[in-house]
Amino acid sequence: MDFQKFTATLEENTPPLYLSQALVALWYDSKGNWEKAHDIAQDMPHQDGAWIHAYLHRKEGDLWNADYWYQKANRKMPRFSLEEEWVFLAKHFLSEK
Repeated sequence: MDFQKFTATLEENTPPLYLSQALVALWYDSKGNWEKAHDIAQDMPHQDGAWIHAYLHRKEGDLWNADYWYQKANRKMPRFSLEEEWVFLAKHFLSEK
């Protein structure tokens, strides 16, 4: 699946079943369901979950907590917009398949 096809799924009421947990979290975030996205990211046991978790706390405005999760993900908090980070994350996780 490419980025264009992924973003087209945002017109649906539920995420496609074949998406990874990371992409499902980003899907729910894009649909305005921060809590669901956070629950998914929080349950992911590896650095991918920490990275999405960090992004979500950055979006929430909790920069201290976001910085903690970026460190857990072995990443630095980006200096670009949240919208750009969402695209970056989505493209990254789409390329992992």
